[in-house]
Amino acid sequence: MMSAVRAPFSRLRFAVSGSAVLLALAVAVAPSLAYAQAQQPGGAASSTQPAAKPATKPAKPDGKAGNKPSAKPDPKAAQRPREPAPMPLLGLQISYPSLDTPGGSGDLAYGAYQRGYYVSAFNEALKRARAGTDPAAMTLLGELYSEGLGVPLDPKKAIEWYRKAADAGSSGALFALGNMTLAGRGVPMDEVAAAQLFRQAAEKGNAGAAYNLGLLYLQGRKVPKEPSEAARWFEIAAAKDVEDAQYALGVLLKEGNGVDKDVAAAARMMGAAARLGHVTAQVEFAIMQFNGTGVPKDEAAAAAMFRKAALAGNAIAQNRYARLLAVGRGVPEDKTKAAAWHLLAKSRGLGDPMLDDVVAKLPEADRKKAQAQAARWESGRS
Repeated sequence: MMSAVRAPFSRLRFAVSGSAVLLALAVAVAPSLAYAQAQQPGGAASSTQPAAKPATKPAKPDGKAGNKPSAKPDPKAAQRPREPAPMPLLGLQISYPSLDTPGGSGDLAYGAYQRGYYVSAFNEALKRARAGTDPAAMTLLGELYSEGLGVPLDPKKAIEWYRKAADAGSSGALFALGNMTLAGRGVPMDEVAAAQLFRQAAEKGNAGAAYNLGLLYLQGRKVPKEPSEAARWFEIAAAKDVEDAQYALGVLLKEGNGVDKDVAAAARMMGAAARLGHVTAQVEFAIMQFNGTGVPKDEAAAAAMFRKAALAGNAIAQNRYARLLAVGRGVPEDKTKAAAWHLLAKSRGLGDPMLDDVVAKLPEADRKKAQAQAARWESGRS
């Protein structure tokens, strides 16, 4: 049986606009979130929190979704000194409209932005913004100034354009203003004001803003701590496939924090987030599948989910998958592969005496094979 252990905190991530590489913000959730600890013969594995994955995913200011732009045409932009954000945040992937085609009716400014032609994007957006009320163009100008793409980095000018776009009805601009206010970029840091902006954006249908507002209610720092309000906003964002919101709502449902405890509903949320690629949710959902908690027991499906998270670099998943391989639960027994996964997890700080014993008992040739495979994985080779 696999049981969960309390972790001192869970990593939830604020959704942000912008294409910069952003770091994780550790946020307290429940009193704490459960992380898996495999209970297999031979001893229990130690536990550690999986690191949240850094993101380079841009948010389109009008709240629609698409792909990350390339940065080929302007190599100097990537080398330009960046203003450090006072509060580290993680990005939410929001996609873009279809690229324009010759003679088509696509968005030329965003088409250029997607391709990495930031100067062209700026010029086209500025032309449209000056021609009249165009919230999408104004928001794009804010984005370019906020990230220093094609223009000098200038948070204050970004704020000016975002405000114009917000006044013209852009929920994406309100969302961006909320993030910049939360981080203190271009304006004084003000969590309460950020919450108000997130609420305005969320009421206009912006899913990222709804999720961020939920996090602020869950943290209870400057905004009053209200788990029930957090759950309400998470539910709104989760319905729009925001994977972080699905995971967060799953945690609250599992713990009965702010909502009635509902393990089956928690499993549905965890499963939805896992399928969208939320690695921590994949670990949690795999445990639920293995134990039959809220879902039918399915060790093979659990093993496959652990493997998916293990391949994404999650040390806990690597350890749990190694344990399953070592004893043949959900997957054919393969102690050499188990040793390789264990050595990889151990190199990331997650030791396991039971699996140390598996490695020690391997024939020397198999042990060297496992060590070589773990070294290849560690170096990024297959």
